[in-house]
Amino acid sequence: MSSINRSTSRRIRRTASTGLALVLPLAALAACGGGGGSDASAEAGSGEGTISVWAHQGQKSEAAALQNAVKSFNSSQDKVKVELKLIPETDYTKTITATDASELPDVLEFDGPTMANFVYNKKLAPIDDFVSAKTLSNATDASKAQGEIAGKHYGLGMFDSGLGMYGSKKLLDAAGVTYPKGVDDAWTADEFDAALKALKAKDSDGKVLDIQEGNGLANEWGTYGFAPIVWSAGGALLRDGKAEGALDSPAVVSALKTFQSWKSTVDPNTDGNAFAKGRVALSWVGHWMYPAYSEALGDDLVVLPLPDFGDGPKTGQGSWSWGIGADSKNAKAAGAFMDFLLDDANVTAMTKANGAPPATKSALAASELYKQGGPLQLFADQLAKPCGDSDISKSCVAVTRPVTAGYPVVTEKFSQALNAVYGGSDPKDALAKAARAIDRDFSDNAGYEIP
Repeated sequence: MSSINRSTSRRIRRTASTGLALVLPLAALAACGGGGGSDASAEAGSGEGTISVWAHQGQKSEAAALQNAVKSFNSSQDKVKVELKLIPETDYTKTITATDASELPDVLEFDGPTMANFVYNKKLAPIDDFVSAKTLSNATDASKAQGEIAGKHYGLGMFDSGLGMYGSKKLLDAAGVTYPKGVDDAWTADEFDAALKALKAKDSDGKVLDIQEGNGLANEWGTYGFAPIVWSAGGALLRDGKAEGALDSPAVVSALKTFQSWKSTVDPNTDGNAFAKGRVALSWVGHWMYPAYSEALGDDLVVLPLPDFGDGPKTGQGSWSWGIGADSKNAKAAGAFMDFLLDDANVTAMTKANGAPPATKSALAASELYKQGGPLQLFADQLAKPCGDSDISKSCVAVTRPVTAGYPVVTEKFSQALNAVYGGSDPKDALAKAARAIDRDFSDNAGYEIP
């Protein structure tokens, strides 16, 4: 992200570029129903004329980059005119949810985890026939994994997201802690535990870790930030449409028990500056904090992977994406605009505006931050090893949150369980309760199958 604000509310809003913008609106999606049935397909149309585009109004720099892209597209040719409507971020997903498919625009932005629900409710059409093969092939594999259902693509993003551990080299060295150089030598959970203990011994109050506790854990930050523990322990939020046995496995229970034990080392970070002001040596957060941390620590900043709980280090991924409304009568023109929006110039402008990793191969390779040798190469390395949402193995790193119309229930129940565990509840009981609730909901909704 390109700026920092010290209030908690602003810190939550800053997560828009990580795909975490829907902490509250996701609950509204959970009430949606009546989906399923045959696939919704937009009409190709003439490829000329005026098309409507909706997007969320996030931070000013992002909005300006999008407005400039629309202006450039409209002036670059005379066949298609884009009319852009920006909707306040806090209302955006609720607006799409409440709008009938026939009233939705030709092109719309959506946060990644909501896509399957919009497909299920026939609000998005496949884009494969309308965007160019070049655009599809240039999308990173991680970005495509977020936007794909049953071999069809419904969304592509301009940017992605990632998690890591920021460290203060000075504080780590003073405590005699050796730290990873990259994904391949990530701390094991035991090594990370030992590092916390060594840091704690050198710290006046024993609070040496930031996990963005001020954002709360019983929300999308809880899922995005800490589902990697589940995946790294060999578990899953869902496996073959079921949570039981995947979310509450003995390995996951053990991993969350370890996470629970670290609470005594966590700074509540009520001012948002625990790491930047040097109160803690480590911060478990995402790419969006790099500008503030880099400014505060300079050359003292190191970027590390999250700990490995046995099945390889993992990170979340996914963010805002673009798709075509299922009732569009001019999807050919919509696709032409998406091709323009996802070219190097516009992706680079947007990711410079928000600091996020580009979601196209060419822009990612050229990014000053994320290219080989760049300060955030770690995030690019992680995204280069995508798992998708189901084939989660030791050899992959970046995991897509479950691509299912039932995701709002999955994230609600998991984040509530995580919060309970962090608060002292028994991990086995909390995870089993969450798994039962998720499976009950999926059973009640025929698995949220999308034909």
